[in-house]
Amino acid sequence: MLSDIEIAQQANPLKITDIAKSCNIDEKYIEMYGNYKAKVDYRLLKESSEPDGKLILVTAITPTPAGEGKTTTSVGLADALRKIGKNAVVALREPSLGPVFGVKGGAAGGGYAQVVPMEDINLHFTGDFHAIGAANNLLAAMLDNHIQQGNALGIDVKQITWKRAVDMNDRQLRHIVDGLGGRMQGVPREDGFEITVASEIMAVLCLASDITDLKARLARMIVAYTYDGKPVTAHDLKAEGAMAALLKDALKPNLVQTLEHTPAFIHGGPFANIAHGCNSVTATRMALKVGDYAVTEAGFAADLGAEKFIDIKCRMAGLHPSAVVIVATVRALKYHGGVPKAELNNENLEALKKGLPNLLQHVDNVKNVFGLPCVVAINAFPTDTKAELDLVEEKCSELGVNVALSEVWAKGGEGGKALAEEVVRLCGQPNDFSFTYPLEASIEEKLETICKRVYHADGVQLTANAKKQAKQLTELGFSDLPICMAKTQYSFSDDASLLGAPKGFTVTVRNLKVSAGAGFIVALTGDIMTMPGLPKAPAAEKIDVNENGKITGLF
Repeated sequence: MLSDIEIAQQANPLKITDIAKSCNIDEKYIEMYGNYKAKVDYRLLKESSEPDGKLILVTAITPTPAGEGKTTTSVGLADALRKIGKNAVVALREPSLGPVFGVKGGAAGGGYAQVVPMEDINLHFTGDFHAIGAANNLLAAMLDNHIQQGNALGIDVKQITWKRAVDMNDRQLRHIVDGLGGRMQGVPREDGFEITVASEIMAVLCLASDITDLKARLARMIVAYTYDGKPVTAHDLKAEGAMAALLKDALKPNLVQTLEHTPAFIHGGPFANIAHGCNSVTATRMALKVGDYAVTEAGFAADLGAEKFIDIKCRMAGLHPSAVVIVATVRALKYHGGVPKAELNNENLEALKKGLPNLLQHVDNVKNVFGLPCVVAINAFPTDTKAELDLVEEKCSELGVNVALSEVWAKGGEGGKALAEEVVRLCGQPNDFSFTYPLEASIEEKLETICKRVYHADGVQLTANAKKQAKQLTELGFSDLPICMAKTQYSFSDDASLLGAPKGFTVTVRNLKVSAGAGFIVALTGDIMTMPGLPKAPAAEKIDVNENGKITGLF
């Protein structure tokens, strides 16, 4: 059996100019990065008179080590929609180098439902993340330089909230002391790094509509507080212009293609467990403008990615989804039912029954909290039995939701036709799209609503520190912002060990931080960190390149 990279390397991609032509993008908007990648100027959105297409969100059950295949399903669905005669485009996030070299793997799909060139996409691509990291660290350098040069703003070095960033899993950099070595080497202080995808600049880039909006958002970012508790912004440091200059090309979405030549916009990549987890608003809008159906995904499960997609991205950008696809596997549902990973290939209807509430709770949330029609896509594995598949279909039908078997990993678009037909049917229905909470609710009320309505918790508890922060953020005028929950992806709760659909738990919020440029408040729960570490045997150990430049070991 061929690996993902071997399948991708056997592909015969079209020139990116041909892909652009296939979705009526004029060459004047295209900036080439070789033969198979291009940037698309966001002026296209302002100058096009085409109506928007239908927006389809792909989300999933709570992830497990067994895998779900959300990106694979997104790519395969777009290919399948084109197979049944629909003009479809897919919009995805860019992969972070940290997980690529760590354990999670890339984000270019898999099997015969991939975007190419997958090696480029999973590695440096068009340099967007490097630009974001450079802008982040420019601001950090300007902040420390201001303190070194006399600290005219009165910044309290113990209240600096801005961290440096690097797009790598490097736990050694989580907590550091810098500025050592004497007066000329800076002011000694505690510091730390975040992974680039957790930087607020990533969120800002993904939510900005153009250069003007980008600069305004960058200017609002809070980097520290003064000795008397006043926020210090990037604008106070006169940094937004230089940062925007570094980001001017990164702001433009990237155009590539699937193995079946479906146009694919890949742009931005905030993590969904520590950030808002969606590709850029600009890329999504571009996909809607050039396609009758735009397929996009949100990170991790529906309690994280879909909730933030709706309550943050859709709210800010005025987007209205037409249908939702919830990806599940029989193997993952059995894992939620208590079966160890080594035994997931064996039929086990009892374990499947125990694990199904996880899927059903996500389905219930999409239908009754977000008010959207949905279909369950079962990402097929050869070990799935008819009895297991029938059981999933039976339980979903009790909630009025259809199940489609997705075989896109093995068959590409051909294996997703049934799913595509159901998505088209759902897109033709009216829906009662709604947000989880009203913006005018207090910070505490919004947290309580998310925890009760989406996670099905008994409630939320704020630590003394979080209560103090909520009061301060309210006094500063930020209480009407949406909430971005930083929570484990492995459970509805804030405890990664609680699988399935747990009940009788309370979510503890230990820290609240405003991302004033992005326009949301980040609530940290559990032991979530903004800088991951590498596993015992990182994927980087298996990656290599030969004398001809051919990369191996990349999935």
